[in-house]
Amino acid sequence: MSELHNQLRGTPCEVFSKDTKVRSGPAPKPFQPPKGLYSYPDVLVVCGEMKFHDEHRDVLLNPTVIIEVLSPATEVFDLGEKWARYQMWLPSLTDYLLVSQSKLLIEHYRRQPDSEWLYSSVNGLEGSMSLASIGCTLRLADFYDRIVFSAELPESAD
Repeated sequence: MSELHNQLRGTPCEVFSKDTKVRSGPAPKPFQPPKGLYSYPDVLVVCGEMKFHDEHRDVLLNPTVIIEVLSPATEVFDLGEKWARYQMWLPSLTDYLLVSQSKLLIEHYRRQPDSEWLYSSVNGLEGSMSLASIGCTLRLADFYDRIVFSAELPESAD
């Protein structure tokens, strides 16, 4: 994500890696187990002052952009329950991107002024995606640099 970092240099936005915890559920109650209340996005962008859950400053409340890299093990969760949580509990979120590991494809959900989400997708190395909320353009060629996809097996003739 060095390209994203480079494009955001000199702006109020900052890129963070998968080690940043984000609240993706209601505020925890005392003695409540935290399961399902937090997520670790693969990449996220925060614009402006970072807001945290408490004085420990380890749970972020206001990401602007979240990027998830889909794997066979995480795809259903990232497209389902996690995405639903992000929509409900992260009013600061403007863009949610899903990057496929199995094909050249990035799916983009963009929050509209009426809080509805607009879906678009881009495929092919020549494709790019504009994130107006942070003033960046992401090229698929940068996401998939040095990635080689295995050729699909031909169907057998019976």
